[in-house]
Amino acid sequence: MKGTATVLGAGSWGTAVAKILADAGRDVRLWARRQTVADAINSTGMNPYYLPGRRLPDRITATTDAPKAIDGAEIVVLAVPSQTLRGNLAEWVPYLAPDSTLVSLMKGIELGTLKRMSEVIVEVTGVAADRVAVVSGPNLAPEIADEQPAATVVACTDTDRATLIQKAISTPYLRPYTNDDVIGTELGGAVKNVIALAYGMATAMGLGDNTKATLITRGLAETSRLGVALGADPLTFAGLAGMGDLVASCSSPLSRNRTFGEHLGRGETLEQAQAATKQTAEGVKSCLSIRDLARRNNVEMPITEQVELVCHEGVKPQVAMAALMARSPKPE
Repeated sequence: MKGTATVLGAGSWGTAVAKILADAGRDVRLWARRQTVADAINSTGMNPYYLPGRRLPDRITATTDAPKAIDGAEIVVLAVPSQTLRGNLAEWVPYLAPDSTLVSLMKGIELGTLKRMSEVIVEVTGVAADRVAVVSGPNLAPEIADEQPAATVVACTDTDRATLIQKAISTPYLRPYTNDDVIGTELGGAVKNVIALAYGMATAMGLGDNTKATLITRGLAETSRLGVALGADPLTFAGLAGMGDLVASCSSPLSRNRTFGEHLGRGETLEQAQAATKQTAEGVKSCLSIRDLARRNNVEMPITEQVELVCHEGVKPQVAMAALMARSPKPE
């Protein structure tokens, strides 16, 4: 009998991962912050707020009672917005089973502390780092909920735990690969959100494929520079958690960060873009912490710098693009 899995966060990706776990053979308890979301999942078998029209397996039970959701779970998946993780997790720690595996779906860097999500989890819970796994890759939730073929990365310093999670989320439509590079996997997921904002701005400005390919390629270069400075394996950035996730987030209209960037590229303010998109675009806040992390480590991240200026200092996207093109020439 497979152990129970818990997913804490019933947004689009949290709900999709609950579906994956159930399809792979586990009973799943899905924690939702709002009672209306939990009631809808339990009564209709769908999450109309985040994944409308997609049928969820009967093995998923939704609740707003976090202690009840967590109790005895072998796998605890964390799927809340990055900047809310610390506060939420502090309330959930007492209910974690002694040897549960904690799985992070979050793609961000914490403001202020500049910690990766796995570092926040270890700090708040006091668990060993090898109990924390990270899942990242080109995983747009609506496509996966529609069971379109995709792959992802499960990163953990404990290979046995990585394999446990790999098996727990292996389905005919999702192929997970294991990796021991937690740092690189997390950074790829965090920085790609920022680059996707830039890509969205370029799209809205009517710029073509040369510009977009340049943003993806140079965005990957600055992601890799920061990753290597922090101890990541550079090969990670050529894989699913690096290039794969970056391409999906930049090129797909389903990407929240790209969509948010398009609103900014049309001249909307941060507040107008937020009102229009309604969902969390992690890159908007993470561009601040990633910029600071880069400066702390003396790493140049020019695209990230310009995205931060557009998002938080009122610089027009056209001015930001011109600034990128005016940088001094250098070898690739």
